Amino acid sequence: MVTVLDRNIRPEVEVVTPPVARGEFVVPRPGTGAAAKKFGVLPMPKLEWNAEVERETAHLYEKVKAVIPPVEWPFHAPYVHAINKLKKQRNAVLLAHNYQTPEIYNCVADFVGDSLQLAKEAAKSKADIIIQGGVHFMAETSKLLNPNKTVLIPDLRAGCSLAQSITGEDVRLLRERYPGVPVVTYVNTSADVKAESDICCTSSNAVQVVESFGTDRVICIPDEFLARWVATQTKVKIIAWKGHCEVHERFTGEELRRYREADPTVQILAHPECPPDVIAEADFTGSTSGILNYVKTKKPKRVVMVTECSMADNVQAEAPNTEFIRPCNLCPHMKRITLPKILDSLVYLREEVEIDPAVAAKARRAVERMIHLKS
Repeated sequence: MVTVLDRNIRPEVEVVTPPVARGEFVVPRPGTGAAAKKFGVLPMPKLEWNAEVERETAHLYEKVKAVIPPVEWPFHAPYVHAINKLKKQRNAVLLAHNYQTPEIYNCVADFVGDSLQLAKEAAKSKADIIIQGGVHFMAETSKLLNPNKTVLIPDLRAGCSLAQSITGEDVRLLRERYPGVPVVTYVNTSADVKAESDICCTSSNAVQVVESFGTDRVICIPDEFLARWVATQTKVKIIAWKGHCEVHERFTGEELRRYREADPTVQILAHPECPPDVIAEADFTGSTSGILNYVKTKKPKRVVMVTECSMADNVQAEAPNTEFIRPCNLCPHMKRITLPKILDSLVYLREEVEIDPAVAAKARRAVERMIHLKS
């Protein structure tokens, strides 16, 4: 059973937008930020397509040649070459989400995966500098787990519609309405929301986290569709929030039925942030890591991957014998992260992610509880 709430049930409450994904921001001048003062600014490397660059990036192009045309590689390769050199010089690591473009995911990332995998890698990192190839809440999570390290996001505007759908004040009001009911917060939220929660979850462990309390009711926020899917996998009553991912909410069951009618053998793989009618049409529903594992182990001939566009490109590189039909929805926030911006971050050490210490202490507890939850 699912109870879905939103801000409209409390019209008397004035809601403050959480401090993520603001449309306007001020880019600090090179060398003026705390990280730049600590580590120093480097000269911008020359970006030339030459024999050395071609030779030293050839093995990387082999990984992406199925999804990046040869005519495009001379543009990407100089950035790939420069970024990989600067990462070593800076003792920096790049964490890239599965929705990053192939040239980032396959060619410059040190660790790739879904939100849970990246959170775990951030917690284990020995680097001085962490660069987040993803959106703002992911960079905040890395900072929560590495409070004494420098965490950078190449574009502060890389936000998330889901994270913007709820605030810490909303969570406090939910606790007043449902006293004593545990609050499970999707990792796709701002630090101030995590700080008001008991534990975080991702799409790959949401059912396990919900059942870990041993209670008959759990508040599971903010993704309504993820909460609805969780409710089908457990006997726990779910109290949900009416938040949605702008990428996944646009898919429909009707469009998937058309794919099935065109080819009854096609396998449909959906992310649990999709609407219920999409989930009903899917052969498999799971996190981005779950979808990747399904393709690698089942080796289907033709697949409709119902998630962000770049996910299919990245899986294609690892499963060249599977044909991907792309009902494509791009995440505009993920696509703000580019090779030029990553290089800019490494050279000038911007944009640095900072969290209020009082908020961070409480938010860190919720994230660490998720990471240390036993399977």
